[in-house]
Amino acid sequence: MQTCGELLAKYLEAYGIEVAFGIPGTHTIELYRGLPQTAIRHVTPRHEQGAGFMADGYARVTGKPAACITVSGPGALNISGAMGQALQDSQPMLVISADNNTWERGLGEGRLHETRNLQAAMAECARWAHTLTRPEDLPKVMARTFAIFASERPGPVHLTLPLDVITAPAGHVPLELWPRPARPAPAPSTLSQAAHLLNNAKRPLLALGGGCADAQPEVLALVDALQAPVSLTHNAKGLLPPDHPLLLGSNPSFASIRHEFEQADVVLAIGTELSETDYDFFFKGDFHIPGTLIRVDIDTAQLTRNCRPHLAIQSDSGAFMAGLTPALGARQAVDSLARVKAAKEKHQAEQHPGYQAFLDCLLSTLPEAIVMGDSTQPAYYAANQFDALRPRSFGSAATGYGTLGWALPAAFGARLGAPERPVIGLLGDGGVQFSLNELATAVEAQIPVALIIWHNSCYEMIAMNFRDAGMAPMACDIYSPDFLKVAEGYGCKSRRATNLAELAEALREAQTATVPTVIEVQESDFIAHAQ
Repeated sequence: MQTCGELLAKYLEAYGIEVAFGIPGTHTIELYRGLPQTAIRHVTPRHEQGAGFMADGYARVTGKPAACITVSGPGALNISGAMGQALQDSQPMLVISADNNTWERGLGEGRLHETRNLQAAMAECARWAHTLTRPEDLPKVMARTFAIFASERPGPVHLTLPLDVITAPAGHVPLELWPRPARPAPAPSTLSQAAHLLNNAKRPLLALGGGCADAQPEVLALVDALQAPVSLTHNAKGLLPPDHPLLLGSNPSFASIRHEFEQADVVLAIGTELSETDYDFFFKGDFHIPGTLIRVDIDTAQLTRNCRPHLAIQSDSGAFMAGLTPALGARQAVDSLARVKAAKEKHQAEQHPGYQAFLDCLLSTLPEAIVMGDSTQPAYYAANQFDALRPRSFGSAATGYGTLGWALPAAFGARLGAPERPVIGLLGDGGVQFSLNELATAVEAQIPVALIIWHNSCYEMIAMNFRDAGMAPMACDIYSPDFLKVAEGYGCKSRRATNLAELAEALREAQTATVPTVIEVQESDFIAHAQ
């Protein structure tokens, strides 16, 4: 007899799920019955939040969802923070939670893992949350789930499966995939309006966000036609190569780049939230676009947030750019090149040379590396001073939700998604202690990544916030263990680097390992040396 849980495993494989993260529990046993009959790789994290962070990292480099399996109650609520990060950064993820039997739910009888209304709780951190009540609904529920991943603004989907539904007979339910809808295309009239505005613009500017991550060919063609300065967000890094003459960088919070937004007569913003963590990183509250704003987003709700557009276009970014580019007239790049050159010269004075040398070391040593940054000083600087060589090569928890402990498990998920590429995690000595236990996961699963722990014995950014508020820092000086001994205890490689040469050597050595390599650096040593 095929159960609903076994059929679910077949559906996951049929829809392209390659990796599942989960900690088996009493309520999820029957969800695992069908997994051995699929090609899905299962990875066992040490905490459900780690599972979510790994799925997030996997999605950032592949653009595809992974599955997470949890029990209800603490398991589901543990992963909710990771879902919140993925939701705010538009990363696809499927979370499946086993709940109590249908007739037991909501009675408050103190059953194991009982949650009063799990669907309602998880809806707060999901694009869609649903409770499956019978096996016959599984085909259309899976169809809607993967339609969201394929054709809407991505994000987590949460499915609740009561125990009696998981074990219910499902031999009569066909494995039948519904067609996935195409992403929305722009209306011809809006393409004409956008082309008219841009063809008549004197100082256009192009602002690209993570919604363009899978449309690099269309981006390059549009930039070549428009010949305007280009600003990228954190999640759009790599859409243009670092040496592209029209690239302003991924730093629109800095005064030099803000000036370009303020002086532009037409700004074309595609696939970007125009949000605080990208455009007002220093919380000044004064980012604005005085010129004409053309805004393109796959999500209609996003077109009404943060900045009022003069022209709002719901569309997939690639489809919009493919439709717009042929309608653009020939332009000269002389003025734009001069604007970018002047902005970059001013931006040089805003950058920190010590951190830049550190970041340059990463890229020169491992040019193809994927970098995952936590809320830590080098990751903050990387968000604004690091230029990736190609898309989907950088992630930062400092954007959006800002969850500490994200980067270590996210780096593991990234390596699972791109096993042929080096992966570097930038971790702080505070944030890493939120998820340090996931080292065991990576050793067990043989996931080799280079993990740089930036040690300054402080929540430095919070201490700065205290000082900016006219207060003495409180509770910011933290005790840390001997990270190298902890790493060795978990079975990882470990070493300390005191200068850029030693860091480069450690990064190269990490590429020959089959387990994570923990590289500890002291902030004072590195910044002093780099300067």
